[in-house]
Amino acid sequence: MTLLRTGLGVLAAAQAFVGGWALAAPRSFFDNGPFPGTHWVAMFPPYNEHLMRDFGALSLSLCAVLVFAAVTAQRTVVRAALVAYVAFAVPHLAFHLNHLDHMPVADRIGNVVALVVAVLLPLALWPLTRSAADDGIAVV
Repeated sequence: MTLLRTGLGVLAAAQAFVGGWALAAPRSFFDNGPFPGTHWVAMFPPYNEHLMRDFGALSLSLCAVLVFAAVTAQRTVVRAALVAYVAFAVPHLAFHLNHLDHMPVADRIGNVVALVVAVLLPLALWPLTRSAADDGIAVV
């Protein structure tokens, strides 16, 4: 159960980081995100404050669901959170796999690795949901 909660925490922390940044400082996130100094978002112009803030808010909402799942450890909630994360991560990866031509090689590699991990981590957590409680009582 600790590994499952830790994994959910890692996913939640990633969403909190990018979501908080994009919501609080959308231009900075666009120019320097999704990791400080990467500039990957800026490689897809033009800048759109509305889009950046919406992305931030949605990322924070996914963070909230992941935190709720980690705290409750209810099988259905955990699985719903993982499905929601994968529902975002897979199309995000697919888009970027088809739009790498304009990126330097190092950025291509970093981008693909980060996005593949974003798909594989929640999938790796799925088998651990068998140990989560399904009766509304968290397993400690």
